[in-house]
Amino acid sequence: MPTDGPTVDQGVREMLLLMPRLVARAKRMPVPEQLRDFALTPRHLSLLALLLYDGPATVKTLAGRLEIASTTVSLMVGDLSRQGILVRTEDERDRRRTIVSISDGHRDAIEGWLAAGADAWRTALEPLAPRERQLVIEALRTYERETMKRTGQPD
Repeated sequence: MPTDGPTVDQGVREMLLLMPRLVARAKRMPVPEQLRDFALTPRHLSLLALLLYDGPATVKTLAGRLEIASTTVSLMVGDLSRQGILVRTEDERDRRRTIVSISDGHRDAIEGWLAAGADAWRTALEPLAPRERQLVIEALRTYERETMKRTGQPD
């Protein structure tokens, strides 16, 4: 019976070989000189990517998109604001809300830092049909969720 792709076990094997390399490469992405003294973590990178690509947002919105607790995002935003990487401003429409954005002084460095990963993903996803892109994204989300469940890691 002809097949147009790997069996599940072949796919598992390939992913088990590939994932450690992907993680290692992501960890080796050089932090721009301008940002090296800030002790940024992968969670910071995700937060900065959201703000760069989606624009300014509230802590609650960022927490929802990152799928982590608002208190965690609030702590990260507070830390990055004190360091001058992020700016918090009062929402003009609702003064009880605070809008978070990337400071103009760090935007270019953050954009440059994210560019290599963004370009690599663009090259990988561009030839795919929208349905195929969604399949890749959902497969990675399922992997993340299932590994967290099976290893007892918190969200």
